[in-house]
Amino acid sequence: MEKKTASAGPLAGIKVLELGTLIAGPFCSRMLAEFGADVIKVEAPEVGDPIRQWRVLKDGTSLWWSVQARNKKSLTLNMKDPRAQAIARELALDADIIIENYRPGVLEKWNLGYEELKRINPALIMVRLSGYGQTGPLRDLPGFGAIGESMGGIRYVSGHPDRPPVRIGISIGDSISALHGAMGAMMALRHRDVTGGRWNGKQGDASVGGQGQMVDVALYESVFNMMESLVPEYDHAGVVRERTGGALPGIVPSNTYTTRDGKNIVIAGNGDAIFKRLMLAIDRADMANDAQLARNDGRVPRTAEIDAAIQAWCDTQTIDDALHILQAADVPVGKIYSIQDMMSDPQFLARNMFEQHAFADGTPVKMPAVTPKMSETPGGTKWLGPELGQHNAEILQSLGYDDAQIAQLRQERVI
Repeated sequence: MEKKTASAGPLAGIKVLELGTLIAGPFCSRMLAEFGADVIKVEAPEVGDPIRQWRVLKDGTSLWWSVQARNKKSLTLNMKDPRAQAIARELALDADIIIENYRPGVLEKWNLGYEELKRINPALIMVRLSGYGQTGPLRDLPGFGAIGESMGGIRYVSGHPDRPPVRIGISIGDSISALHGAMGAMMALRHRDVTGGRWNGKQGDASVGGQGQMVDVALYESVFNMMESLVPEYDHAGVVRERTGGALPGIVPSNTYTTRDGKNIVIAGNGDAIFKRLMLAIDRADMANDAQLARNDGRVPRTAEIDAAIQAWCDTQTIDDALHILQAADVPVGKIYSIQDMMSDPQFLARNMFEQHAFADGTPVKMPAVTPKMSETPGGTKWLGPELGQHNAEILQSLGYDDAQIAQLRQERVI
């Protein structure tokens, strides 16, 4: 069989300028970089993106940074300086996509607003991620992921009914918004290409190229978009979905249970045929053959009874025995994985979900593999998150700056 050559990625040749910090904007551009886009990340000189200092550090730099900024080029610009703004503007006008997550109005102060840039390059795509979007009475307020999660509805339904709402263990609001941003960028790129493609004119010539657009992503709206049937349930039936702990409300049984050895296991027996197999597997033929429990609408009023039966069975089983019995009965079941579980799990390993890399000093380190998996143009990791300003000279030289000019910009703290 002929061996396939390594893929450059489906986004090879696409130029992306990242103007943003922390999670939502950088995660959005990270996904594009993983699939071949040429991403230039603008950072503040000396300090860089704050995420460089978040969570667990190695030699003063966050391990998170290694993932969040992989395949990106780092350019330091003091955006308070008009010369830095001019450099960013030049890069922006040459980019296919700009991704930013500053508060609305910041780019406009730097002469990088979408309306201003699109007059020169109407094929430009700008993805703007913010707490509340670019319009509306709250647009100017700061809005981190936690606020988007709260306003978008996910915090209200997370946790146990007798306790205050809880935070999901990751910055899910930012990450969901990043995914919406990447999806919007791809749709906008498709529209641009079918309407004429990349802008090939010179400054002042806006007639060459396709139609770009602004992708306006609000954190709270991205979370809200994930909230299933929340709106019609309330509007039609007056139902306010509440916290239910580990259960899936109205879909029975689907819950988290504890086994004899103190492990947590998720069992989803909510399909009608699955429910019968589950009950037979846990030696409850009476419930398996109960006509009232044959359909979900009959099971819902007896949720507590069904959950109690499953828990009573789990009390007699280790997690390994429970998994073996229920998997043999073709019941959807799984243990709740920690990262320690994942790193040795046969499924993760068979799917090559960990990539082996090394830091600059040679220290080996594993990174999460790139997803989704594509058969012909897979993504990958070319390099880990770069040093601050690592690509200053390379990028500025591509814009026509010579060594003396670059040295002067550095001396005057423009870069």
